[in-house]
Amino acid sequence: MGDRVNMVYSSSLVTYGRANILVTATGMDTEIGKIATLMNETKERRTPLQVSLDQFSSRLATAILIFCALILGLQMWRGQPLLDALLFAVALAVAAIPEALSSIVTIVQAMGTQKMAKEHAIIKNLAAVESLGSVSVICSDKTGTLTQNKMTVEDIYIGGEVLKPEELNLSNQLHRYLLYDVVLNNDASLSDGKKIGDPTESALLEMYRKVPGINLGNGKLGLSESELRNHLDRLEEVPFDSDRKLMSTKHLIHTIPTIFVKGAIDVLLKRCINIRFGDEVRPLTEQDRKNILAQNNHFSENGLRVLAFAYKESDEELSTDTEKDLTFIGLVSEMDPPREESVAAVARAKEAGIRTVMITGDHKVTAVAIAKKIGIFTDGDLALTGLELDALSDEELDQQIEKVAVYARVSPENKIRIVNAWQRKNHIVSMTGDGVNDAPALKKADVGVAMGITGTEVSKDAASMILTDDNFATIIKAVANGRTVYENIKNAIGYLLSGNLSAIITVLFASIAGLPVPFVAVQLLFINLVTDSLPALAIGMEPGNPDILKRKPRDPKASLLDKPFVTQISTQGFLISLSVIAAFLIGLKDSPAIACTMAFSTLTFARLLHGFNCRSQHSIFKIGFKNNWYSLADFALGTALLALILFVPALHGLFAVQPLSGQEVWLIVILAIIPTVLIQLVKVIRENRG
Repeated sequence: MGDRVNMVYSSSLVTYGRANILVTATGMDTEIGKIATLMNETKERRTPLQVSLDQFSSRLATAILIFCALILGLQMWRGQPLLDALLFAVALAVAAIPEALSSIVTIVQAMGTQKMAKEHAIIKNLAAVESLGSVSVICSDKTGTLTQNKMTVEDIYIGGEVLKPEELNLSNQLHRYLLYDVVLNNDASLSDGKKIGDPTESALLEMYRKVPGINLGNGKLGLSESELRNHLDRLEEVPFDSDRKLMSTKHLIHTIPTIFVKGAIDVLLKRCINIRFGDEVRPLTEQDRKNILAQNNHFSENGLRVLAFAYKESDEELSTDTEKDLTFIGLVSEMDPPREESVAAVARAKEAGIRTVMITGDHKVTAVAIAKKIGIFTDGDLALTGLELDALSDEELDQQIEKVAVYARVSPENKIRIVNAWQRKNHIVSMTGDGVNDAPALKKADVGVAMGITGTEVSKDAASMILTDDNFATIIKAVANGRTVYENIKNAIGYLLSGNLSAIITVLFASIAGLPVPFVAVQLLFINLVTDSLPALAIGMEPGNPDILKRKPRDPKASLLDKPFVTQISTQGFLISLSVIAAFLIGLKDSPAIACTMAFSTLTFARLLHGFNCRSQHSIFKIGFKNNWYSLADFALGTALLALILFVPALHGLFAVQPLSGQEVWLIVILAIIPTVLIQLVKVIRENRG
């Protein structure tokens, strides 16, 4: 579509000119209508976490219902009244089911969005926070996201050599004539750091300000472009025209009427008869033309936009007919350079196992050149245009998709095909975009990312995340944050399930052994309220591991409760239950009431300590306490509440506890600490080995 030259489109703006237009499509058959149709037909996918949590919840609920029915049967078989047995079974179900899980997931995701907003990424959909952590492919727009969205002069071909702007010499008359052409034959201006006018012309003025002698350092100019223009007034002009691809102005240079011309090289070079080297002007030979065209091809192959410059000394009236018999000065190449942080961000993405793909409306040569500079396009990669993509079947695209690093001159339909192809490979895809034509692909992607500065309202509405700085590096930061959010949610789930499992094992042991119930209903509810919610929330505030981006993206189809995770939960839950059962059996030597109090206290304190174990897979000695004060505050609050229940007589009856001796309190503390010591010891040994 970008190569059509004889079409106008609905909703586009006409800046100037007149035309008689044949209407070829209306309504939903127009290009904008096709985009609306794509938006309506595109369905959003559920996030990997949503799928995992649904599976996890159904399995957990089934298991707990079966267990509670078993406990109810055992209690009735032992002769306990139906109402009491039912009340205990229900209380156990309440304690076993992590009711706080959904709220914890939401709060952790909300805290993640707050952190991302501070890093220039606004999350519109909470579920997108976790999805970012699973992203394995980022399809990124080029202009403004990977690049700076401003034209910059790169190289200058003049006098048969290639120079940087800083290498131009004011004492060289040829260089001075180029600067005259650059500044005087130019309608742009720079004012207080702002560029007014065409970006290509603004870049030429910035080039002028870099020349030694013009640039005096510390932001001072020896001769500003406005002063030069005032000194050498524009006498006549022929404005730039897209048909003839030239612009000309006339000035008095050293009292000699001089016409300066700039434009496309294929047009301007045909109008040149001479070439200048230093102070010498000589006829332009065929070899000179070949050298100039060869240099132009070299610039173009590296993704540079080229302008040619020429002049002639003539007093004739300036018109399109006088733009001939020119003296060639040189070529100036420009490009929209990559953002400095883009190269590092793409490298970080690669290290994190994320494939970055460039999708742009630019020509293939330009796109590939930029992609090489950034590190997206490497040896063995492919680049496809929209037309080449249209020629591929879905099966052929699936075979090539992992080799294609650059897509150029693409349509909205092409972008959706690219997203679909990656998703068929079970990848979680992030797509960036800023235009109306990007909206269907943004909606189709697992994480659509719109540009906050240059983006249209339609693209922002379709996206899950908006970048307020239009910077690719911000996406990588958001991915790291998303991985941290998922890891924290998983750690919180591990904490909840291992703690709940310890209570279940203790109750099951007492029921099978024919012992009194180790907890009463109100104690289970206190455990559920205090030692479930608060530590899990503190775990959700963990800042994350520094090496989070050195890991590969997780498999979106992998179960939340994989074998290593289930083993970890079971082991830790079993260790805590051993301490609780030991405390219960010791207390039984005095009375069932004392046993119940000791079991309740040991379980509560052990789970408060267990919150430190679940903060990370690393030991507490490695992660420390300073980076998560919430865990310390939660531990202090939970311990204070437990102390109030144990040592304030007015609360004994409410929570069905008995006064404990000093020796029994110390036994509770020691037994509660043992599981945490063992778990931390294992982590330290693992770290020393690894």
